[in-house]
Amino acid sequence: MTGFNWHAIKAIYLFELARFRRTLMTGLAVPVLTTSLYFIVFGSAIGSRMTQVDGIPYAAFIVPGLIMLSMFTESIFNASFGIYMPKFTGTIYELQSAPVSALETVIAYVGAAATKSMSVGFTIFATAHLFVDVPVAHPLAMLGFMAVIAVSFCLFGFILGIWAQSFEQLQIIPLLVIMPMTFLGGAFYSIAMLPEPWRTITLFNPVVYLISGFRWTFFGQGDVAIHYSLLFVLGMLALCSAVIGWMFRTGYRLKK
Repeated sequence: MTGFNWHAIKAIYLFELARFRRTLMTGLAVPVLTTSLYFIVFGSAIGSRMTQVDGIPYAAFIVPGLIMLSMFTESIFNASFGIYMPKFTGTIYELQSAPVSALETVIAYVGAAATKSMSVGFTIFATAHLFVDVPVAHPLAMLGFMAVIAVSFCLFGFILGIWAQSFEQLQIIPLLVIMPMTFLGGAFYSIAMLPEPWRTITLFNPVVYLISGFRWTFFGQGDVAIHYSLLFVLGMLALCSAVIGWMFRTGYRLKK
């Protein structure tokens, strides 16, 4: 093994980031506006009636959920769109004929998408501080959790981009699956507030473990034990990596 083709990785990575920079104001303004609206609706309207959740001020309690909600959708959209466009325009064949391995391709595209996703996450985190003081009990764990989740969902988005055969299919999973699962996964409430059997049923929602683990990095507590959250996110990372490896080995929807 001669090592990575870092020039190729850098070229693809910078190309993808250039697309993000062209829409920088829109890409960052939308999360700021959305976060502000969530605080106005949830923080003020609901927060005035439900002041605390598990001893945490409600306005602060919803911050991890807001960050995860945006990062899930941004990660999937950026990664899926990034690899779908070369397929749509036909330039994917030039990429496949270039001296760039599958691993190098994934590192470049997923790395760029994860960078965009984490930028949005930090923007929402900074915006939240305009409305409420948000403590972070485990800063390093928070950064690590953000990075792993961003990469995991970017890998998932990469899979979606290869699988999709139309722009409509790119939107099906984020809008009809990920978004509802996030809202039902404890983003804006604690699942301990749910009556049975809904509390038990909710534990089958994988997003619960992601949001709970991320919330633990802020407040030192979550709906499920932190080691379950870590096992799940690492398992997702491994599964998505394995699926992408299979796609490149078989040429699934990468070759006609």
